[in-house]
Amino acid sequence: MITTLEPTTDLTPRSPALPVDCVCPDGSGTALTSTVPRELVHRAAVAEVFLTGMCRPGPDRFHVRAQLPRGHSFFSPIAGTHYDPMMICETIRQVGSYVAHEAYGVPLGHQFLLWGLDYSTMPENLVIGDAPADLDLEVTCSDIRMRGTQLQALRYEVTMLLNGVVIATGDVGYTVTSPAVYRRLRAAQLDRRPMPSLPSAPLQPAQVGRISPFDVVLAATAQTTTAVTWQLRYDTRHPVLFDHPGDHLPGMVLLEAARQAAVALTPAPAVMPVSVVSTYQRYAEFGIPLWVTAERTGPTTVRVTGTQEDEQVFLALVGTGQVQPMPFGMTP
Repeated sequence: MITTLEPTTDLTPRSPALPVDCVCPDGSGTALTSTVPRELVHRAAVAEVFLTGMCRPGPDRFHVRAQLPRGHSFFSPIAGTHYDPMMICETIRQVGSYVAHEAYGVPLGHQFLLWGLDYSTMPENLVIGDAPADLDLEVTCSDIRMRGTQLQALRYEVTMLLNGVVIATGDVGYTVTSPAVYRRLRAAQLDRRPMPSLPSAPLQPAQVGRISPFDVVLAATAQTTTAVTWQLRYDTRHPVLFDHPGDHLPGMVLLEAARQAAVALTPAPAVMPVSVVSTYQRYAEFGIPLWVTAERTGPTTVRVTGTQEDEQVFLALVGTGQVQPMPFGMTP
């Protein structure tokens, strides 16, 4: 399992929880003009917050708003014309912590342990327009487990719409752990300083669908099997992948490794990771080599696993597609 929340000393419950009341049950209404508080989506940088608000049309249903920028320092447009699905994936991830804090009263400082994150996009609907994308997210929570008044676990499904058209769906599950329990689980790691891992022979940015060498998370290794294996490489100074310090590798680093592995295994320009089905088995630790292995399982699917000390950390099935750049002036 992996967490996505930095430690904090603010343990005050978010109370009262968001009431069952929605001013825009049909998705209409005035667009919000600011992002939600960064601590509610577990981001340190305001620039990395994509959600803009939420209302609650039912006890376990939510209407969340978000905005995607047309340009981003890391989630750069694919082929210069399409939103990177990994930015959509991060938006879906942010929904989980936001709903937990605002609607279910989870105190800041609790840890969120992710055990599955899936997304699927409609590439033809991801074309970047002439303004940032204002999104409506229909969210339904299920498999809700409570201990008294405290949320212990839930699963949520997301349908993401742009101008009333579905552009993506998501399915995420996590458990919630109190600071005291987390300290017992991770006592040996909490005082360790996060250290970069920068093995030689990084792949070229173009091989993995990125622009800057700083964004590459795979390094070449000697190959001994029919699958392709790379070593995970990362610089803890990266402002997006390492938005804040932690005691283990963030989940988005592992997902980015799966994305880059799938792109590297697909010898075509403008490859888009149109879908991901992922599960997480254990924490990815700093200071231990992590090996990323990819093998093609179909014409457009790649199976990616991450292992440390011969134990599997994560498994991701990545669906790929190729984007054709759109000439200037053309719209879908």
